[in-house]
Amino acid sequence: MSDLIIVGAGPAGLSAATIAADYGLSVTVIDEFPEPGGRMLGQFHEERGHWWVGKQIADELIEKNRAQGVSIRCGVSVYGMLKVDDMWEVSTSHGAMLAPRVLLATGAAEIPMPTNGWTLPGVMSIGAAQVMTNVHYVKPGKRGLIIGVNVLAMAIARELSVSGVSLAGIVLPPAGPFAGKAALPKENLQLLMGLSHLAPSPFLRLGGKIAKKLGMAGIVSSLFPRGGIKLWDIPLKLRTTAVSINGTDRVESVTLADVNGQGEIITGSEREEAVDFVALAGGLYPLAELASVAGCPFIYTPELGGHLPLHSERMQTPVQGLYVAGNITGVESALVAMAQGRLAAASICSDAGVFGHEGDSKVADAVDEVHRVRASALIQFHPGIPEARRQIYRMWQETFEAGV
Repeated sequence: MSDLIIVGAGPAGLSAATIAADYGLSVTVIDEFPEPGGRMLGQFHEERGHWWVGKQIADELIEKNRAQGVSIRCGVSVYGMLKVDDMWEVSTSHGAMLAPRVLLATGAAEIPMPTNGWTLPGVMSIGAAQVMTNVHYVKPGKRGLIIGVNVLAMAIARELSVSGVSLAGIVLPPAGPFAGKAALPKENLQLLMGLSHLAPSPFLRLGGKIAKKLGMAGIVSSLFPRGGIKLWDIPLKLRTTAVSINGTDRVESVTLADVNGQGEIITGSEREEAVDFVALAGGLYPLAELASVAGCPFIYTPELGGHLPLHSERMQTPVQGLYVAGNITGVESALVAMAQGRLAAASICSDAGVFGHEGDSKVADAVDEVHRVRASALIQFHPGIPEARRQIYRMWQETFEAGV
């Protein structure tokens, strides 16, 4: 039996474990993957003049955890959770585990994006391409195409390019119920304007900021060149859609077509692009099934990726002894997830009486750190995250803190 079970050995879970163990709690971290680190193992990006390399951060956290006596158990799947008196019984593929407190740091999962031909060998999610390239050091193919324009696609496209993977470009998904607004040039340009700080040149950064302030997404999208623009060295084509993925036994090409401002295909613009792999980028959603199994109520917050467990700013859920941190609370960057993990650990230690009279002060400091990290985070998966967070915490105060 442990004082704390953490489900998920990614940035939030490992960060929480180091803090909780440092204050004397016995901690067990479990994860279904073969090794700890989560998606950090395949992530890297430029962070204000230097490269942030997720594997290095993960290795440091893992080393700290093991030095502090944290038990990290990988290859263990959780399929059930039950509160028995004051203890949580966590059902796993390796038997039941007991603890008075559980932290769910299960992260996020990719949203599937069906496209004609997506069952061919060589079609994968953008995250799979990332793992193949940056974790297993195997190129997904000789030349690929990314379908879907979002923050995840932009970030991983940059990683693939740096790793030497050739990309024919990034194009829009085909219009339909699965893609929704993601198939519209104007919507995607609005998203990119929100990412102007990540642009590869000062000119593009300035232009993106000006266009955003003037609300010029519709005008600019109509003027966007049909051939696209180079994002780093990757053609970004906001007026081109993928009609179908083609091949007999594997991916051989993608049929592309130009679209108008409403995402409608322009007749006669169809052509073939020879590629041997396709990466589908549908975005991310909170991986929160275990919170539902544990009896936690949910709320729908599109700015944070969809349905997520209701929680307080202290990372508490309405279910006593159950806490959440990281992308299960809403999709953000790994740096925010790490800060949330440290906050969750502070909250857990405070509730366990470890801090004595200093509990509220230490939790408040951890809350402030999350605010600072979020405000300075370069990667924002959705617009409106700070206000969405405030709405969630107001809802918590108006219901559970008021005794409703």
